[in-house]
Amino acid sequence: MSAKQIITPALRAAVHAHSSKLTPELSKSAAAYLSSAPTGGKHTLPDLPYDYSALEPAISAETMEIHHSKHHNTYVTNLNASLEKLDGAVSSGDVSAIIGLQGALKFNGGGHLNHTLFWENLCAKGGSEFPTSGPLADAVNARFGDVETMKKELGAMTVGVQGSGWGWLGFDAKTGRIEAATCPNQDPLQATTGLVPLLGIDVWEHAYYVDYRNVRPNYVNAIWDVINWSKVEERLTSAQ
Repeated sequence: MSAKQIITPALRAAVHAHSSKLTPELSKSAAAYLSSAPTGGKHTLPDLPYDYSALEPAISAETMEIHHSKHHNTYVTNLNASLEKLDGAVSSGDVSAIIGLQGALKFNGGGHLNHTLFWENLCAKGGSEFPTSGPLADAVNARFGDVETMKKELGAMTVGVQGSGWGWLGFDAKTGRIEAATCPNQDPLQATTGLVPLLGIDVWEHAYYVDYRNVRPNYVNAIWDVINWSKVEERLTSAQ
């Protein structure tokens, strides 16, 4: 199905055909989800910029293959299925169905967004080096004092996530500062806290159980060896 087939009728329906049935907030939410579909009408699993084995020994090739090709792919598949259902519900003005899809859209949309960011902020160990100067170093020093303190604070918060979720380093546009934060499940950082995501650490067990079993602190300590600090700094300068 083309992007035009998915998006145009749904947006038209949300704005015009059933405006008496849909609240402005619900129409806006549905339109935002549907308009997020890329060219071609469906979200796709992104290719990784490195081999599955590139992050060893911090993250094994087995973990990377399962995490990327199975778990992330499931979020993409379910997101596309939910969007198709949303398109039909909006077109028919089925308010109950639209409301019922919000949870699946948030979970699977967040899972796709979070994992796409996650793959980008990882790199082979040899390419992971925190800058000694520049925008990222300045921001980390201003907020945390130094990079090691930042790692300890964000690491402790991330390890402490109850159940499944994410640890984040984000940019606060209101204060101009970076902050450490956590989000449960697949809740997206910016939609949840207002912080622009710079660096995410996935602490769902599927991200580390093969390599670390249930010892989450060891995984969080190891992941610092494969952070793509260049990408983190690129996101920061784009957000500032």
